[in-house]
Amino acid sequence: MKIMKFGGTSVGSVNSILNLKNIVELEKDFAIVVVSALGGITDKLLKTSQLAVNGDSTFNDEFKEIVERHHSLIDAVITNADKREKLLVQVNRLLNELQNIYQGLSLINNITPKSEATIVSYGERLSSRIVEALIEGATRIDSRTFIKTETKHNKYILDSELTDSLIHKTFAQNKSRITIVPGFIASDKDSGEITNLGRGGSDYTAAILAAALKADILEIWTDVDGFMTADPKVINNAYTIKRLSYVEATELCNFGAKVVYPPTIYPVFKANIPIAIKNTFNPQGEGTIISTDSPSEGRLIKGISSINDTSLLTVQGLGMVGVVGVNHRIFRALANADISVFLVAQASSENSTSIGVRHVDAKKACEVLNAEFSKEISMGLMEQVHAVGDLSTVAIVGENMRHNAGIIGKLFQTLGRNGINVIACAQGGQETNISFVIESHLLRKTLNVIHDSFFLSEYKVLNLFICGVGTVGGSLLEQIASQQQKLMDEHGLKLNVVSIANSKHAIFNREGIDLGDYRTKLANSPEYNIKQLRDEIISMNIYNPVFVDCTANSNVAELYADFLEHNISVVAANKIAASSDYATYSRLKHIARQRNIKFLFETNVGAGLPIINTINDLINSGDKILKIEAVLSGTLNFIFNMLSEEVPMSRTVRLAQEKGYSEPDPRIDLSGKDVIRKLVILAREAGYSIEQEDVEKKLFIPDELFNGSLENFWEKLPQLDNDFESERKKMEAENMQWRFIAKFQDNKGSVSLCKVDKHHPFYNLEGSNNIVLLTTERYKEYPMLIKGYGAGAGVTAAGVFADIMRIANI
Repeated sequence: MKIMKFGGTSVGSVNSILNLKNIVELEKDFAIVVVSALGGITDKLLKTSQLAVNGDSTFNDEFKEIVERHHSLIDAVITNADKREKLLVQVNRLLNELQNIYQGLSLINNITPKSEATIVSYGERLSSRIVEALIEGATRIDSRTFIKTETKHNKYILDSELTDSLIHKTFAQNKSRITIVPGFIASDKDSGEITNLGRGGSDYTAAILAAALKADILEIWTDVDGFMTADPKVINNAYTIKRLSYVEATELCNFGAKVVYPPTIYPVFKANIPIAIKNTFNPQGEGTIISTDSPSEGRLIKGISSINDTSLLTVQGLGMVGVVGVNHRIFRALANADISVFLVAQASSENSTSIGVRHVDAKKACEVLNAEFSKEISMGLMEQVHAVGDLSTVAIVGENMRHNAGIIGKLFQTLGRNGINVIACAQGGQETNISFVIESHLLRKTLNVIHDSFFLSEYKVLNLFICGVGTVGGSLLEQIASQQQKLMDEHGLKLNVVSIANSKHAIFNREGIDLGDYRTKLANSPEYNIKQLRDEIISMNIYNPVFVDCTANSNVAELYADFLEHNISVVAANKIAASSDYATYSRLKHIARQRNIKFLFETNVGAGLPIINTINDLINSGDKILKIEAVLSGTLNFIFNMLSEEVPMSRTVRLAQEKGYSEPDPRIDLSGKDVIRKLVILAREAGYSIEQEDVEKKLFIPDELFNGSLENFWEKLPQLDNDFESERKKMEAENMQWRFIAKFQDNKGSVSLCKVDKHHPFYNLEGSNNIVLLTTERYKEYPMLIKGYGAGAGVTAAGVFADIMRIANI
């Protein structure tokens, strides 16, 4: 035997109720079909009653809509005229009864619990008659005849023993293959008056029947494919959980997953009957099976659930320490006031207990607790109880968490790295649920980051904000576009570009920007100034965020501190921040360490060469950098390598500009300022405090050429050609080369044009290559040498890409 329950959405429209018919009529064995009221009807019944009680004549209009809803459904799905006429007689009789009740309420302007229970019962009483008429050969049994309740604390409580006996008696006489039962409704065991099992009670009705009749399975047909790993409205890549244990399903239900009414699970758990959650609109879908066994599928947690209307009350005071019975008084007072508590967190010192309740109960709960502890409060032993609102509670659930070390550590590290503060936390001894309270505005971010970090997502996601689409930024976006699919397929990593900005415009898309036509979208987007860019990035409050600066803009560099303070990692091709005053550099590094995020700038020196990372590895492993010698300007190296009898100095500088090695104004490169910045960055990463002003510079271009306009520079530059050519010939005869060398030793830095012979490591340095020689305590006799391409948009973009991947591998 099978018990099949169909919810309001499954009977609420023509298409859905016809799907129900097809699903049920495919059954070969005996089946009991439990149905809810038409979707939205229960709420409408209550709304209409309230209007009537308030003397609002529009209750008549609401009632007419109820009538029309049922009549139109009957006209659409019951095609046999005789059957339709017979059904309408039954339905109209019930609707007339309901109308009379509403008329009475409008006269007495009052409604009792008894009247309300009677009114809401009409939803299922009507829908079950329609389904009975729709399914060929079906019979209907009124659940009021066998579901019996008693009233305790003003609530209807199931009388399990009597109900079980009546179910056996009722269905022993039932020979119909398909039996229709109205869910939700019940009757008082003594008076016979109409009662119910509470909102969501149709699930409970089905579970009670399944347990009593020892059904093979309980199927709950709804409008989703089953339990999801998280709310799909928040997590785009949430997916259906194939298997859950009874415990896991109960935990998820209690924390906001509205797939199953929580009391439903216990009766079938006790009888060891599996539950199948199925989708009426996708009957071929696998759905979710709830049973005793729940394979872990290699994941620590099964799902995430949340309650977004949390208020937190804290009962605290030093007078609580060592006093027996405080918690008993707290929960007794709340229970007497009919207030449900869904989270409790207590300090081991016993001086505070935090309690999570719904917003609607918060004010009343404060009043109750302040009254309960009024004497202690007046004596100063305890503080007044206040509610903190605008909070949400998140629960991660999974039986595989049991006895699995490090889960809470990973959870808190993940949350902390994304700037999410945990206000209160609770975990039961069963270790199947970790619940914690956060600020409500962080809920979306929290759910996403947990879903991502605990491998509930198909991919780990990095959300990238790309600033600058020039040669480096443009090349980076091309590289990301070409690698996106491969990274997803081979590494389970999704690089999601959520923003692209240039000096005037910016585009944003939380779901990801199509990199195929971003330039067109950027050109047509609204103008953004630097403050608007900062505010928009921070306000997106997105998880796993990385700001990537491919500009050389000082205003953009000034944003880094704000981004890091908001737990946004920063990857910078821009050298300004790391080479600015030491206090700024140190502060940015400190914030990143404190927030457990990354501030990476490998490409500030040597483009894609692993220079900074090598220095970091040496330092972190206990080595000490004694001396740094380097050729750090690919532009200057290109210039001096190109010098020849046929190509004078002025022409090599022009070639460097034309090939994109130099800045548009090559004086920036020739001034040595760029090399000084790079040397300062390397020295700082090696553990030394140094400013740009501390570096001695010996330039090879007269000072007057750095003054005036760029045109004036190009006019005067050829005047140097003869001197350089004369010196070059002498060096050629001596078998020597020019190299612009940066050096740091004994806390002193310098940059200068030097001559090197063929035995020097810097002699054979071709094109725009860079080279770095590191003398350390370990590498003293034979210094470590790093050499390779040190300039060019492609290799610089690749270095930025590598920094992004380092963040992905946290």
